[in-house]
Amino acid sequence: MSEFHEIEGDKFESDILQSEKPVLLEFSAVWCGPCKMLEPVMQELAGDWGDNVLVAKMDVDQSPQIAGSYNILSIPTTILFKGGEVIERMVGFQPKERILEKVEPHLQPA
Repeated sequence: MSEFHEIEGDKFESDILQSEKPVLLEFSAVWCGPCKMLEPVMQELAGDWGDNVLVAKMDVDQSPQIAGSYNILSIPTTILFKGGEVIERMVGFQPKERILEKVEPHLQPA
C-alpha cells in the first residue's frame, strides 16, 4: 500500500517531472475546504494503486512559483503527470469515480 505524499517545491523536478511512474499531483492549501474533502479520496487512490502511481499533494502557498508555472488559478487542481508531461487536469473537488475515469486510461501499459 502506497502513501499520499506531500511534495516540497525543491523536490518537484526529481519527484514529479523525473518520476519513472505516473504521478497524480493535487495542488492544494491548508485553508482550502474542498482540498480537505479531496484528501481522503487521494489517500484511497494511493492505497488502490500502490506502487504503480505516485499520489501526492503540493501546497500552493509554499510553492507559488511552481503553481504559477502550471497556471493553478483555483484549488484543488489535480494534474496527472506521465514522463514529466501534463496528461490530465481536473479543477475543483472530484469524486473518486471521476478521477478514475480520467486517469485510469493513461495507466494501462503501452
